[in-house]
Amino acid sequence: MKIVVLAGGISTERDVSLSSGSMIYRALKKNGHQAVLLDVYLGYEGEIQGIFDREEDWAAQTGAVSEKNPDLEAVKALRRDGDRSFFGPNVLAVCGMADMVFMALHGANGEDGKIQACFELMGIPYTGTDFVSSAMAMDKGITKDIFKAYDIPTPAGFRLKEGEPQTERTFFPCIVKACRGGSSVGVCIARDEGEYERAKQEAFRYDSEIIVEQYIKGREFSVGVMDGRALPVIEIAPKQGFYDYKNKYQAGSTVETCPAELSEEKTRQMQAVAERVFAALRMKSYARMDFMMSESGEIFCLEANTLPGMTPTSLLPQEAAVLGMDFPGLCEKIISVHADV
Repeated sequence: MKIVVLAGGISTERDVSLSSGSMIYRALKKNGHQAVLLDVYLGYEGEIQGIFDREEDWAAQTGAVSEKNPDLEAVKALRRDGDRSFFGPNVLAVCGMADMVFMALHGANGEDGKIQACFELMGIPYTGTDFVSSAMAMDKGITKDIFKAYDIPTPAGFRLKEGEPQTERTFFPCIVKACRGGSSVGVCIARDEGEYERAKQEAFRYDSEIIVEQYIKGREFSVGVMDGRALPVIEIAPKQGFYDYKNKYQAGSTVETCPAELSEEKTRQMQAVAERVFAALRMKSYARMDFMMSESGEIFCLEANTLPGMTPTSLLPQEAAVLGMDFPGLCEKIISVHADV
């Protein structure tokens, strides 16, 4: 198949996306596909005729994930045509020539449904869930509303818009995070008023609306879901601090155990909640749900990820591996769901 792996962009998760895209691209090449890796924002300014027949390594110039957020202003400065359009040169044209677009995007303008909606209007097939569920899952406030409507256990909390007075009582400790952020960028734990004010200031750097929610002390887990069925549960235990951006993507920062050391009852319970979230948010293909389990054994779903990371340290590939599915096999499974092959 002729496949465009779409990555990059200008979200705070740009570097993660490029790492995911590079791995997916190489796996697709190994599987025998005619694959091209494109940065959705920077595009491609060369000749596109015969682009899928070239033998060049399209992933050669993508770097590893850094410990710091990417310099997005420096990325924007690379666009010769300015940035009136989010799509870089020739991106839509090349995607239109492909049999499938493999979505390796993370964060804003990738997981929020905008690109998915554009592709649906243009008749371009793509991997992952559709624009409706992408938009709902990207907004943590909407996600929480849906969780409550479907009786899905989730930490108590409230939304707060920038510039508006807070009417809800603050409880400590609490988690403060951007409403439409990802990869734990801008997420802080606040234990008193001083930390709370600093946490709000940090979260508002990334979004005009933030979430303040109950801090759950305990163990952290994640559960992937493919075609509506849960994968094995994986436990995440950072060596220092919590599961922030650095601990997610720097090898050796976190101990990940899959299958997680849980009783059969707790495992089934968590997997069942993950499948309920998948259905409640009207997801398709695959996704990943993040959980906390309190010291008393209560399970709380934190959020849903519609385009889970596919980097060397990502969780979904580790869960699939327990079932005997290697990385190229996982990529092929994701394609097959959409291509009906």
